[in-house]
Formats: sequence, structure tokens, C-alpha cells
Amino acid sequence: MASFGEQATAILAALVAQDAWMLSEAMREPAAYPLTAMAMAVGIGVLLLLFRRIPWLDRNIERYALVAIYVTIAMVIFVEVIRRFAFSVQAPWSTTLPPYLFLVMTWVGCAYNAKLRSHLSFDEIRARLSPLGQFLCVCLDTVLWLGFALIVIVTSLRQTTNSAANFQILLGTDDVQQWWFYVLVPVSWLILSARTVENFLEDLQRYRAGQPLSTGRFLKIEE
Repeated sequence: MASFGEQATAILAALVAQDAWMLSEAMREPAAYPLTAMAMAVGIGVLLLLFRRIPWLDRNIERYALVAIYVTIAMVIFVEVIRRFAFSVQAPWSTTLPPYLFLVMTWVGCAYNAKLRSHLSFDEIRARLSPLGQFLCVCLDTVLWLGFALIVIVTSLRQTTNSAANFQILLGTDDVQQWWFYVLVPVSWLILSARTVENFLEDLQRYRAGQPLSTGRFLKIEE
């Protein structure tokens, strides 16, 4: 087995060369995980900085993406159903595009739930813990979310590079690549990771200030 340095060099060389086949092969190596973790750290930092500098982006990035994707799916289905039953014609991509858009919408929605703290949290149990116990649960949340994110991002990047290397085309189209949709999954999980770190930093500040971390902490909906 190649050393970590050799594996990392192969991944970086494939990125610089923009060679999908080389990248697909290199991403199968174990070095993909630490390299992706470093890229995640940089990406999270950039996103948090953007959220702080551009409040509109912080408030609306997930909401606008969700609405745009949902409206697109609804319009494709609505128009093509009418065309199929009224005019006996149908765009060949109308049955293959919506599932890919729904895939993206699912993970963007997950990031939005992380922002609102509306995910499963067992808050009733945490409210009965001491402040230290609540904060330890927050730390566990953060570690688990980031761990899951790393696994999903590496796995989805492998799928993305494999799709690009094999020139997989969206069924019913001539030149729409499947990897254009697959790559949005790690992007969504990067946003989710940024929201996770953002929540942790907020909870850390509340813990230091002696404020409760559980009761009512998931009512973070912004009008």
C-alpha cells in the first residue's frame, strides 16, 4: 500500500490535472479522509465568515435553495403531466430530473433543520441534566454530526468522481452530467457542518455565560 504522502499527492495531482479518472482512482485511498477533513475545516471557516459578514446569506441560503428546488420539481411534474395526458407528449428527462433534485433538496433541508435546531435531540432529557451534562451532550452532538458529515462527503465525492470518470449522462438528455447533481450532496453537507459548528460556538458562549443549553434551545426560527 502506498504511503499517506503518496496517496495525498495522487489526489492533489488529479485535482490539479482535472482528470476525473485519476481522481476517481485516488479517492478510493484512505488518505481521502484526512484530506477531506482538512478541506472541510477550511470550508466551514469560509462559510462561517460569509454568514457573519453577509447576514442575508446566513438567514436565507437554505430557504431560497429549498424553495427554488421545490418549485422546479413541482413545475416539471405539473407541466409534464398535462402534456402527457392532454397532448400525448412528454420530455424524456421529466421522470429522471426530479429524483436528483429531490436528493439535493433533502440534504439542504437537513442543513436548514440543523440551523433551526429542529432535529432529533431528546431535549426533554437534556433539560434535566446539569449545565455540564448539557454541554457534554452538545459536544457529543458536534462530534457525531461532523463525523457523519466526513463519511458522507467522502462517500459522495467518490460517487461524484466515479460518475464523472464514466461520463454518466442524465437519462433523457444528451449532455447533462449526473455528477453535477451528485456534487451538490457534499456541498449540502458542508453547509450542514458549518451550521453544526455555528450552533456549538453559540452553545459554548451560552455555557460560559451560565445560561441554559437545553430548554427552548431549538426555537431558533427567524422571521
